[in-house]
Formats: sequence, structure tokens, C-alpha cells
Amino acid sequence: MAATGEEAAAMDSICKAPAPPTDLNLTAQPEPRKDAASSDATETPKVKRPSNNNEGGVETAEEATEPAEPDINELCRDMFDKMAVFLQGELTATCEDYKLLENMNKLTSLKYMEMKDISINISRNLQDLNQKYAGLQPYLDQINQIEEQVTALEQAAYKLDTYSKKLEAKFKKLEKR
Repeated sequence: MAATGEEAAAMDSICKAPAPPTDLNLTAQPEPRKDAASSDATETPKVKRPSNNNEGGVETAEEATEPAEPDINELCRDMFDKMAVFLQGELTATCEDYKLLENMNKLTSLKYMEMKDISINISRNLQDLNQKYAGLQPYLDQINQIEEQVTALEQAAYKLDTYSKKLEAKFKKLEKR
């Protein structure tokens, strides 16, 4: 059964998948600086270096940062591109399956219409033959009657032939005497 109405609209929207994103904003943005009083426990530990001043044990701290891998953005972009191609392929395959089913349904419908037309023609021809047979029925009945009469006449002719042979045999017998 072919989809109609909302189902067809839903299938059309599935078949028209959006294009994969071409420009992803994956660049690293600098984090805002936090002052020492509001630092979280998840921050990287600060490296303490002793200072050269003689103030008696005051140390300064510098934030340790890990250098970002330069190709992580490219890898993410590549992953998203490949995922988009994969999903596009899956949606295309599903769309093609639906198109194939639609074509099969159309062909099946056409075949059934052809079969319907053929059966209608056969029905008409059968009705015509029945009418012609009904028109010929009196003649067929007459032929059957004639055949029965011919059969009866044939039997009478055989009986007559047999009787005439017996009569001839008696006549010859009487003549010989």
C-alpha cells in the first residue's frame, strides 16, 4: 500500500537530508583568566617557583598549560564530514528503498488493472458466447432429434434387411422343392 498524506510528506522529508556542514567553528577560544581566589579544584596545578627577592618566603606562581594538539580540529572536522557522508548514504539508501517500493507498487497496480481489463473482456466474450449458444440451442435440439430418428431408421433398416434375407432364404427353399 502506498503512503498517502502525512506519511508521504514524512517520507519525502526523510529523503531530502540536509547537506553536511562545511564550516564548523571548532577553533579553540581562550578561556577567561581567573584570579587566584576563584580557582576551581579541576584547574591544573600551579607551578611554584621561588623568587629571588629576599622578602622571606613569598613565592610566585605561574599557570601550567598543556599545548593543544594542532590537528585535533582537523580530526574533528574530518570525523564530522565522514559521519555526514555516512548518514547521507544511509538516508539515500532508505530513500532508494522507498522509491523501489513505490515503483513496485505502481507496477503491481498496473498489472492488476491489466488483469481486470482482461477479465472484463473474457466476461463479455463469455456472455456473447452464451447468447449465441442460446440462439443455436433450438437448432442443436433439432439436430439431436434428427440423429435419434436416423438411429431409429437405421435400426429399422437393419431389421428389414435381416427379414428380407430370411424371406429370400425361404423363397429359395420353396423354389428348390
